[in-house]
Amino acid sequence: MIIKYLRLIGVTALSAFLAINPIAASACTSFLLKATNDEVVTGRTLEFALPLNSQLIVIPRNLAIKAVGPDGNAGTGLAYTTKYGVTGANGLGLPIIVDGINEKGLYAGLLFFPGLAEFQDVGPADAAQSIASYELATYILTQFSSVDEVKSGLPKIKVNRAPQTTFKMAVPIHATVHDASGKSIVIEYVGGQLQITDNPTTVMTNAPAIGWHLANLAQYANVTANPGANFAINGKAYTPWSSGTGMNGLPGDLSAATRFLRAAFLVANAPKMKDAKEAMGISWHFLNQFDIPPGAVRTSAGGNAGGGIAGYEITEWASVADLKNGLYQIRTYDDQQVRQISLRSVDLEAKTIRFIPLDQKLNVLDVSK
Repeated sequence: MIIKYLRLIGVTALSAFLAINPIAASACTSFLLKATNDEVVTGRTLEFALPLNSQLIVIPRNLAIKAVGPDGNAGTGLAYTTKYGVTGANGLGLPIIVDGINEKGLYAGLLFFPGLAEFQDVGPADAAQSIASYELATYILTQFSSVDEVKSGLPKIKVNRAPQTTFKMAVPIHATVHDASGKSIVIEYVGGQLQITDNPTTVMTNAPAIGWHLANLAQYANVTANPGANFAINGKAYTPWSSGTGMNGLPGDLSAATRFLRAAFLVANAPKMKDAKEAMGISWHFLNQFDIPPGAVRTSAGGNAGGGIAGYEITEWASVADLKNGLYQIRTYDDQQVRQISLRSVDLEAKTIRFIPLDQKLNVLDVSK
């Protein structure tokens, strides 16, 4: 099996595999920051080679949901009722969460996991206990209040291989999940099996699997935020020319492996933050390091850049969330203005899902006069 083979022979084989197996590009990056008062904040970018046309979405409590079954039809999968109110961003106009939080302080985000994601083989007898892969974050956020609950509850259902209309296949994702205590896990379906991995870094990007990323960190144990030391030879000292030399050796490309390293470096070296408000501000600056402009990543998958520039992968949107205080913020490619939705202000007893458009154009504030 190719997954087991790649595990054995490592990153060189993985690079070769991806080179001969072209896929739609995707370069999401996610992390969590914890303030000194124990408030936690998440940040993530969403990149894709096709427009996801995301909207803000609010899912109320006590809403009946009929999941997608293995046949790809809504209503043939798991029938359940939402326990918790949820907000976040959807994709493709669907009533699902791609990235969001619930009223108990749980966060879940879906990130592209191509070439490795393989969901469970669900037969007709188990169809009514299953959901489609792209419904995973929706189910987690509406049913669980903590990482521990996710660990114990998620294995009780199955995630099937239902094709999605736009993708024309099961959407290959894995999920990063954090709770208000700062616990963090990664959920992956590999070889048809559920794998839940504790994630001490809180960082997640894309393929390879989380175990590979965690192991790869050891190769960069020498990287530091401190200035590089002087180099001396034959009594002569050579001083680094500029600051930032401690990061020498940290790669700077936009691959998933490199973005994981850079995000882990930033999280590990983050300054002390007194509260969530301060952490949210720092998170936005961290996200700037992973913003992909048109021109950096070319794709053959019909790419979209929001402004009509085809053939390039771009950051469609970025989000920051305060888990304790129920705040979800987002900015888009077309409008860098940060928009916010509060779970304490929306109607979580509504009878239907609420959709809030994100297609506004940039509003420039002219201060000439």
